[in-house]
Amino acid sequence: MAKLYFHYATMNAGKSTLLLQASYNYRERGMTTMLFVAGHYRRHDQGYISSRIGLESEAAMFRDGDDLHAQVAEHHAHTGVHCVFVDEAQFLEDEQVWQLARIADRLDIPVMCYGLRTDFQGKLFSGSRALLAIADELREVRTICRCGRKATMVVRLGPDGKVAKEGEQVAIGKDVYVSLCRRHWEEEMGRIPPEDMVGFARK
Repeated sequence: MAKLYFHYATMNAGKSTLLLQASYNYRERGMTTMLFVAGHYRRHDQGYISSRIGLESEAAMFRDGDDLHAQVAEHHAHTGVHCVFVDEAQFLEDEQVWQLARIADRLDIPVMCYGLRTDFQGKLFSGSRALLAIADELREVRTICRCGRKATMVVRLGPDGKVAKEGEQVAIGKDVYVSLCRRHWEEEMGRIPPEDMVGFARK
């Protein structure tokens, strides 16, 4: 039976690279894939998935209110779909995550979602929360903090280069994000009491 997968990580962990490579593997074997990306990521009126190492592909855009199950079911009825890939899955609505689950459960098509788990304030995105709740398999894509530990959090740097502690959850292309371990994220966000900073070794 097909499954719903959630591959999650912080920024710059290579999620989009993994997605594009997996889709390529399907297509190299003569299979059909459908790619979706959040509507924030587009060139003109076309959705685009791109990776830091130069891989890229066009993709259908999803926006709030879109019925992803209906779109895949229609495409599957005409050409057959062997796998569905969703980039920036943190921006999915709760109902859209359930639609993806129905694609796996009722159409028997595996669905691979890739996205962030938390935002720069350490809060879950709505799509990530739903995927963590109902996905069949959770797979962490790892990257490292400046200290060498596993990075699980992200901070947002504003135009002045300073860490932003407040602001909108979504800010596409306006700021720079840095992945950190939980320890250094707390330090950068000013969440460590002064007494606990004694002896704190910055790495």
